[in-house]
Amino acid sequence: MTKADLIAVIADKLKFPWARAELLVDQIFSSMSDALMRGEGIEIRGFGSFTVRQYRAYDGRNPRTGATVHVKPKRLAFFKVGKELRERVNEKRRPGTLPAASEPAKLA
Repeated sequence: MTKADLIAVIADKLKFPWARAELLVDQIFSSMSDALMRGEGIEIRGFGSFTVRQYRAYDGRNPRTGATVHVKPKRLAFFKVGKELRERVNEKRRPGTLPAASEPAKLA
């Protein structure tokens, strides 16, 4: 699903004009981005949580040349799926997909 798809669903379900639904989606994403930039976490019960993780500087390697490259410290957004969403996604599994972690693996 793309941002445009999300806007279309909201416009259809809430009977909003496209521009109003787009404004709503943009405002939600903007508010979430602002909170993460301030270092705040976001928790949406039943869906998941967003946090900011700090990473220290380290020396990495360029995979093409093998040369050592200094990687600066950084902050990255991290999403952890909530229990309800995880269960809803897993109950809709199609036959033939990989087994869930709680199911024992079958050896041939």
